[in-house]
Formats: sequence, C-alpha cells, structure tokens
Amino acid sequence: MINKWYFLLLILMVSTYACQQQLPPSPIPRNENYDKAISFLDNQNDSAYYYFNKVVAGTKDSLQIARSYNNMAVLQYEAGDYFGAQEMLIHSLKFLNEQNKKDYRCLSSDFNELGLTYMKLKNYDAALPLYGQAIKFSTSDDAKRIYLNNKALTFSRKKEYLQALAIYQAILPHAGKSQKEFARSLSNMAITKWRAHPGYVAAPLLNRALSIRKNIKDRWGQNASYDHLSVYYMQSRPDSALFYAKAMYETAISLHSPDDQLEALQKLIRLSEPRQTKIYFANYQKLSDSLQTARNAAKNQFALIRYDTEKRKADNLKLQKENTVKQYEIFKKNILLVTIVSVFLLLTGIAFFWYRKRKQRLALEARERELRLSQKVHDGVANGLYRLMKHIENQKNLDPEPLLDEIELLYLQSRDISYEPPENIKHDFNEKINELLTSFASPAIKVAIVGNKAELWKKISEPVKRELEYVLQELMVNMSKHSHATSVAINFKQSPGKFEIVYTDNGIGFPEDTVFGNGLNNTENRIIGIGGVLTFDNKLDKGIRITLCLPLL
Repeated sequence: MINKWYFLLLILMVSTYACQQQLPPSPIPRNENYDKAISFLDNQNDSAYYYFNKVVAGTKDSLQIARSYNNMAVLQYEAGDYFGAQEMLIHSLKFLNEQNKKDYRCLSSDFNELGLTYMKLKNYDAALPLYGQAIKFSTSDDAKRIYLNNKALTFSRKKEYLQALAIYQAILPHAGKSQKEFARSLSNMAITKWRAHPGYVAAPLLNRALSIRKNIKDRWGQNASYDHLSVYYMQSRPDSALFYAKAMYETAISLHSPDDQLEALQKLIRLSEPRQTKIYFANYQKLSDSLQTARNAAKNQFALIRYDTEKRKADNLKLQKENTVKQYEIFKKNILLVTIVSVFLLLTGIAFFWYRKRKQRLALEARERELRLSQKVHDGVANGLYRLMKHIENQKNLDPEPLLDEIELLYLQSRDISYEPPENIKHDFNEKINELLTSFASPAIKVAIVGNKAELWKKISEPVKRELEYVLQELMVNMSKHSHATSVAINFKQSPGKFEIVYTDNGIGFPEDTVFGNGLNNTENRIIGIGGVLTFDNKLDKGIRITLCLPLL
C-alpha cells in the first residue's frame, strides 16, 4: 500500500483560490456506497475514490453514476492527474441528458471541471467554450459567478487581460451581498486591470480587498491577496514584493497548501538576497519533490482502485484490453514523437554549430586576407612611392631609366595587389639594399651603412630577403617622416648561428606611451613571420636603436 503520509499531504492540497471547484451536489437517491464516499471526502481521499468507483460499478442510476464520476474527476484533478480527470468527466457526461433539468447541476459542474483541466494543461482555447457550457446549464447565480471567475482567470492566463477585466467588472456589482465574494472579485479585477494597463495604480483596491479578507478571517483570500500584492510590487518596489511574498509563504504553510508554498518560494527566490535565496531554493526543491511524489502515489492509487474494481467485473475485460491497446498506441506515438523531435534538435544543433564555426573561419580568413592586403599596400606600394619621392627629392642628377622601371613596377603592384615583384637581377642584393637605404639620404640626413657585403646575404633565402627589404624600407620611411633625425646608421653583422641588423638614429625616439601604427605593426609581424626578433631600445640619451635578430640554420 502507498505510504499514508503521501495521502495526508494530498489531503492538505487545494487548488489555486481563483479556480473554484464544483458546487455541493444536489440531493440524490440514497446509496450506501455514495454516502460512505462523501463521508471520506477531505479526510481519506483514496477511500472516497474507492467508494465512488463502487457506485459506478454497482448502481443503475445514471445521475448517481455521473456524480460519482464527477467527484472522482475532482479528486484526480487535485492530485495533478488532469488527463485522468478529463477521462472521468467524459464518462460522467455520457450518463447525463441535456434535456433533463435534473442533470443540469452535474452538467454545469462537469463542463466547469473540464475547463479547469484544460486550463491547467495550458490549452486555453479549449477551456473557454467549456465555461460557456457550464454557465448555460447553471442553476444559480452564485455558480454562474464562479464559472465566470474561472473564465476570466483563463483569459488572464492567456494574457488577454481586457477580456478578463470585462468579466471581473461585470461580476463585481453583483458580489456585494457576500464580503468574501466581493473581496475576491475586487482583488481579481484590480490585478487584471493593472496587467492590462501597467500604469494603473492597483494598490488601493488590492489593499482594500486584503483588509476585508482580514476582517472576515478569510485565510485563503488573504493568501490570494498577498500573491497579487507581491506580483504588483515586483518591479516597482522589490522590498514590498518581498514582504508580501513572505506573508504568502507563511499563510500557505498555515493552510497546508503546497502549491501556494511553491509559488511563494518562487517569488522569494527571485527577490531575496543570495544567502537567503539558497535556503528558499532548497526548501522549494524539497517541497516540489515531496509534492510530486505524493501526487504520483495518488495517481497510482486511484489507478489501482479502478483496476481492482474492473477486474471483478467480467463484462469489463474487453474494455480493459481496449484501454491497454489505446495506451500502447499513445506510448508508441509519444516515443515516435520524442524520437523525431530529438533527431530534429540534434540535426539543428549540429547545423548551428557547423554554421557558426564556418562563419568564424570565413571571418578569420577574411581578416587575414585584409591584413595581408593592407600589409602589401603599405609596404609594397605606399612605402615604395615614398622612397621614390625621397630619392627624387634628394638626388639632383637622376637616370630616368631605372626610375621608370621602379615606377612601372609600382604601377603593376597597384593593379594587382597580390602580385609579387620579380627579383631584381640587375644588381646583387647588397647593392639593392644600399640603393634603398641611400635613397633616404639628403643634405639634412646622413645615412651610414656598415657591413652590407655580398657574402653576408648568401645564407639568406629569397623570401627572407624580400621581407627584410620591406622591413628596412619601413624603418627608413618612419625615420624620414617622424624621427627628425640628422644621422642614421645601419650596421649588418653575422655571427655563428645569428644574423643581425642594428638600426640607430639621433632623432626624437618613441615616447613611452606610443601606440604603433600599421607600418611598425606590419614590420614586427614580418619579422615574427620569418622567425626573427625585433627589439626597440628607447633609453638612449638621444634617438633610438632597433635590433633585428634572425637565426641562421
């Protein structure tokens, strides 16, 4: 047997205050099992369910069967078994006649309960017309207002606040005879109007409803008011929201309402300080687990009761088999659906990560291409033009042929930036470097070159030479533009396993907070790219020393 404490917890559960359940049943023919079932309600719900099920199995009175199914549905609803409740309510409706006024009360209750189950399952569109049916067959104004209240709550859950507000405003003028009903309608209307119009000041009406509920000692109503006030102050006054959330939690505990305790704990977790939040979260997990365990136990117990009764009846064997087949088909469909959804999500995830990785790779490649092109434009074309300008500026007698060749080469490079200039076969590389460096000499700037011999370059590969040429050109351009130097010395040295170029000038050097531009950044990147090291020494009395060190294999 299921642990009795599970059922004790279940007995203490109630639905949300605004979700009013059915009205007390009207008088029906006496039935011993039915009387026992009624006596066990709210005390031993599993026993009540058992005797209601015996009524269903043992009587021929259709209205009594319908009411028993209705009560069984309510018990399953309270246990969180909404699909099971729907099944019982549909059974109940089969035994009722819409043309018979004796059945109206049970009909209206069945439709209302069906609406509540659909609302719990978040199928609001299916729930709304069911409340209309409940109102249609209702036999009292009090019942109509309850069903209207549930309909308004469904609209609110659907976030259609204006429709909900219209219903609450229609209910309120007729609720004055009962302080309890008036306070409920007033509080519901105020919070809904605030949700529909966030600028609306709902606090006075919410507090008025709370005051009425305190005066008449309506603890369930107070619990609902604390919920509304906490929600209302959640954004504008978190301290007030926290106060009412605590009040709701304490009230829910005193009412033994696990659902309201969980709702209050959710608010406290959101509003409290981190240390207190951990405590509330632990309480939430513990209570949620206990509640789920109790509800699962209740579901199992109710199912077991029905099974035992049906097993005793030979004429229900076929129905039992059909039910098993039906459940199996639902299970297969669910498995198939879960499989399809899982595969879809997996493929979607793979596609997403592949697309993101590809996008990152393309972006990186584009950035690298951009940097390479920028480097070539700066070093190959811009610095080349600047060197030609300085060369023309500093030389009085120029041979036009070499000059035209260099201009033509720069022209070709500007047409196709990916073009790699052919090796200059007219001169040895050391002569080419001498021409490059001396092209920056002028009456105001003396350029001294030391150690630039042809033998020095024999162990240097052509790609490395090309990179060094661009580096030296960038250093000279930077000197000419920014250093204000009057004397420049470039010293080429080679020692075992190492090749060095030492550049010095007597200019202004680099301030400590200097941010290098594209030119010097490109220079450093080129040196790193060929396995070398570039060192800046800015601590001289005047000028700067730059050492380029390249290992020799």
